[in-house]
Amino acid sequence: MVTMMKLLVTGGAGFIGSAVIRQAIADGDTVLNVDKLTYAANPENLKSVADHANYSFAKHDICDDKAMTKLFSEFRPDVVMHLAAESHVDRSIDRPRDFIDTNIIGTYVLLECARNYLGSGEAPKNFKFHHISTDEVFGSLGP
Repeated sequence: MVTMMKLLVTGGAGFIGSAVIRQAIADGDTVLNVDKLTYAANPENLKSVADHANYSFAKHDICDDKAMTKLFSEFRPDVVMHLAAESHVDRSIDRPRDFIDTNIIGTYVLLECARNYLGSGEAPKNFKFHHISTDEVFGSLGP
């Protein structure tokens, strides 16, 4: 028997996030997509699931600790898939602060929310936090 999950996905309107969400909905999971809808977002990628009963969307910045805390508390996810990231190298040269805010501060906010959620006793015993990104965020993956 397959257990359906509640997934909180950040950056779900991006290329990878939207693919994850479409697959999760197809698998019968419930998804909360949290996306700021920046230049990398394409809501059209989610058109096929936008009206699905198991899909919901929250337009928020992951750096907003109050909003993220509220979403964790209200949605009570089994899994967080943190996909939101600034990843275009050319943009990092022009606007490095955006990269610091999203990739460092936003990740910190989400990790703190997850830690508090786990400590609250509300999180499921098998709660997972996945941080997924590209080499453009972390640097070269090869030699």
